[in-house]
Amino acid sequence: MAGHSKWAKVKYQKAAKDPKRSKAFSKLSALITVAAKDSGDIESNPKLRMAVDKAKEIGMPKENIEKAIKRGSGETKEGEKLEEIMCEAYAPGGSALLIQAITNNKNRTIAKIKHILQKNQAKMADTGSVLWSFKEMGKIILPKKFWNDEISLAAIEKGAEEIKEEDNQVIVYTAFQNFSQMKNFLSEHVNDEFLKTEIDFISQQPINITDPEIKNKLEQLFNELDEHNDVEEIYSNVQ
Repeated sequence: MAGHSKWAKVKYQKAAKDPKRSKAFSKLSALITVAAKDSGDIESNPKLRMAVDKAKEIGMPKENIEKAIKRGSGETKEGEKLEEIMCEAYAPGGSALLIQAITNNKNRTIAKIKHILQKNQAKMADTGSVLWSFKEMGKIILPKKFWNDEISLAAIEKGAEEIKEEDNQVIVYTAFQNFSQMKNFLSEHVNDEFLKTEIDFISQQPINITDPEIKNKLEQLFNELDEHNDVEEIYSNVQ
């Protein structure tokens, strides 16, 4: 699973540090609403579970979370109709990007993203030309102190495709379709409060960029995309 972008989680790392958390709350509320369209049941809907977990991590009030779920599942008719879009792009240095956004005006959001890309010497790609080289994965993070060889072997038998140990944590990657089963298995050994879950898109064709100028250009591009209110997540093939 080499090639996981160090920028892949720029969105929530920055949002969580935003002193004006209303912006982070707004983005996560939209994410929860869209995820709840499939089902408002957190236990059976892994995308909803992940969105709710992120909201809790940054202290979103319980009533806000419940309101967003009801809006998405159709229990309430209030608010705007939101949809999720995935933009594909090419950026400096041969990097490939996936830009996940949630919007009530698809054309407006795509036009704004296209403008940011062009401003930073990047461009939109044809549908499917970038997405095919990424694999959607479930990602579960837990403290290393709970990990041992027995759990590791069992996790592999349950479908873990890669297990990484970094600093004081263990990261388990599994096929998205297998995410719920893996989460339930790990919950048998680790209390849910210690488990963090994410959806990740892993590049199957990672690249290294060493040129400082290109690195600066990419950082500027990611920052500007991140500032756009509709952009929820950014993935790249840059290691």
